[in-house]
Amino acid sequence: MIARTLLLLALSGLTLTACDRVDPNSPLGQRQALFKQMLNTSEDLGGMLRGRIGFDAKEFAAGATQLDQLARQPWQHFPQVREEDSSARDEVWQRQERFQQLARDLEASTAALVAATTQAPLKAAALVAPVDRVEKACKACHEEFRVY
Repeated sequence: MIARTLLLLALSGLTLTACDRVDPNSPLGQRQALFKQMLNTSEDLGGMLRGRIGFDAKEFAAGATQLDQLARQPWQHFPQVREEDSSARDEVWQRQERFQQLARDLEASTAALVAATTQAPLKAAALVAPVDRVEKACKACHEEFRVY
């Protein structure tokens, strides 16, 4: 009887957990996946510059290129109407012009980072400022449009 009760509780818990998941094919799910990839990639780049990860010029340049490609993708997954589960503020939809401007700022900063990786030999010190600009572009958008 106890085993049956425990099994029932476990299944109930799993069912409730599954209800909280976002459809990965929905615009929200696609945005979240892209933003998570961007975060992981930028954390690796920042980690190389801050000594948490060993600096590898080839890996850094590949990561910068990947981040630049990722930075151009999430914006297409913001639908015309806000989803209920979104952690974005209503202002994303109310102030589209500003939101798009910040998206273009991020794209410009990741493109500048890629350009900085073409300087041979690639030195970590030369990449600090371009990475800082990328981080500031991310932060600017989060401060205006993300609910924490």
